[in-house]
Amino acid sequence: MSTGPDKHRELIEDLRGHLAVDRSPHTVRAYLGDARALLDYLDETGRGLGGLDLAALRGWLARMRDRGAGRSTMARRVAAARVFTAFLHSTGRIAQDPGPQLSAPRPNRPLPAVLSERETAAALAPEQAAPAGTSAVGLRGRAVVEVLYATGIRVAELCGLDVDDVDRERRTLRVRGKGGKERVVPVGAPALEAVGAWLLEGRPRLAAPAGGPALFLGARGGRLGTRSARRDVHAYLRAHGTDSAPHGLRHSAATHLLNGGADLRSVQEILGHASLSSTQIYTHVSIERLTRTYNRAHPRA
Repeated sequence: MSTGPDKHRELIEDLRGHLAVDRSPHTVRAYLGDARALLDYLDETGRGLGGLDLAALRGWLARMRDRGAGRSTMARRVAAARVFTAFLHSTGRIAQDPGPQLSAPRPNRPLPAVLSERETAAALAPEQAAPAGTSAVGLRGRAVVEVLYATGIRVAELCGLDVDDVDRERRTLRVRGKGGKERVVPVGAPALEAVGAWLLEGRPRLAAPAGGPALFLGARGGRLGTRSARRDVHAYLRAHGTDSAPHGLRHSAATHLLNGGADLRSVQEILGHASLSSTQIYTHVSIERLTRTYNRAHPRA
């Protein structure tokens, strides 16, 4: 093998072709940079490719961490290292693949932005309900915001609702979530009232064969798309003195449920999280309630 700056040029070019088959140009560039950095580390430590084992991978990652790499960057480098070692093994350049033994750090999850209960109460106060003669889009906007906040469902789940998914008697919605899994979630009376106004006065004005059984319709009569639903949320909330995205309403619903005393498992079921750890991210915003409970209940508070 050649030495100097181009020592690993042929290997990197082979890896580039391998990566380009099913990865984006951005990912290819990132993974190639990580592969070069790992090769440089192996050369500097005298290991070479023959010394590429689990200890070498951990040593390289430790150096990256010591140089200030964040958790998300470290997670990407672990992913790149696994792909690289699998490639080296499949092409006969190393005898064993140490990549599968490498564990990735969990990237930091940003804390969700939520509306305060006062903000949502003001935006959805009864006097803010759409008056007679409101446009179909205006009625839809109110109903979309009410349903998203009342149920905490995802915007794609909202757009997938059909008229028959609304059970007014039981005050529930049948929701089709990720992976086609169905769940039934409770919905409050104000949201049902907003949906009723939309069905009575708004939906008929937009109805077209293309919409089929869809609960919410777009401007041309087809099923409402997620982009239009997001516009509805922004337009409605800005008109009422605040702003949020659909996912912000989901965060707000989960937070306010926990603040109101709902248990984590129930919120998990409502949100459709497969893992409780996904729901636990909302507990940080309930610390004020927990502190009040602690101060009231603990004898040594």
